[in-house]
Amino acid sequence: MKLLLDTHLVLWWESNHPKLPKEVVQLVRKEADAVFVSRASLWELAIKISMGRLKIDLPQFTRQIERSGFEWLDIKNEHLLAVATLPTFEDHRDPFDRLLVAQSQTEPLLLLTSDTALVRYGSTVRIV
Repeated sequence: MKLLLDTHLVLWWESNHPKLPKEVVQLVRKEADAVFVSRASLWELAIKISMGRLKIDLPQFTRQIERSGFEWLDIKNEHLLAVATLPTFEDHRDPFDRLLVAQSQTEPLLLLTSDTALVRYGSTVRIV
């Protein structure tokens, strides 16, 4: 099984946050063949830092991702084109989430997220 972690889960993993669902730990440690972190998540974090909404050492964070054995998932044209085919929901328009969903469908990967709004995007999304 190949996993894609959403941005919150990656942050929680790297900080050993108590909100990190036990199911995520189980899947990553026992069932995953590979775990990916999207460059879209790195981009989202960089924006939040620049807006003063998040305080983390981003270069250190990127090193931690690699030390954790996770792989970076680059953003490809195919992913961006797939975003245009996703349904739009009035209550959920987050562009980073939409890109993660498109990546999960295109690759394919199982996107792990705690955002229940994403379940509507189909079988490549698992709410944890």
